[in-house]
Amino acid sequence: MKTWIMMRHGKSSWELQVSDVDRPLNQRGIDDAHLMGSFLASKNVHIDAAYTSPANRAAHTGLIVLKELNLPLHKLSVSNMLYDFSGEDILEFVRCLSDEQNSIITFGHNHACTTLAHSLGGYEGNNIPTASAVLFRFDVSLWSSIQTGTAECFSPKMLI
Repeated sequence: MKTWIMMRHGKSSWELQVSDVDRPLNQRGIDDAHLMGSFLASKNVHIDAAYTSPANRAAHTGLIVLKELNLPLHKLSVSNMLYDFSGEDILEFVRCLSDEQNSIITFGHNHACTTLAHSLGGYEGNNIPTASAVLFRFDVSLWSSIQTGTAECFSPKMLI
């Protein structure tokens, strides 16, 4: 069994004139990341490894969530493949992971999150909201074998 928690970064700020990769979280994004991290901690999820897009807003979301999960920050690795908006690079990244890891969490972006939730988990919504987590479970032993599985989506609005 392989478990993948795919999180979309928290709400970002458009107040600063910075490049897309440097755009920070706004206060709601920070608060939602804490809320979702606390929620995941309450579900007693086990995480073998965590990966984030190099974008500031995704990495900051990841750092907050790992802190809430009481995971050491060195478990968070950055991959340029997660700075993807189609989902193709992310799926390739996950399919190439070490099979010694059974449970991972990634921090990335839309439209990739919504596309992957639709194609891998049968998600029926129009959009994965910011700071939402999609919990995929795949009945396989190899990451390279993931095709479709079960998916549950949790959003900050569901928890308030």
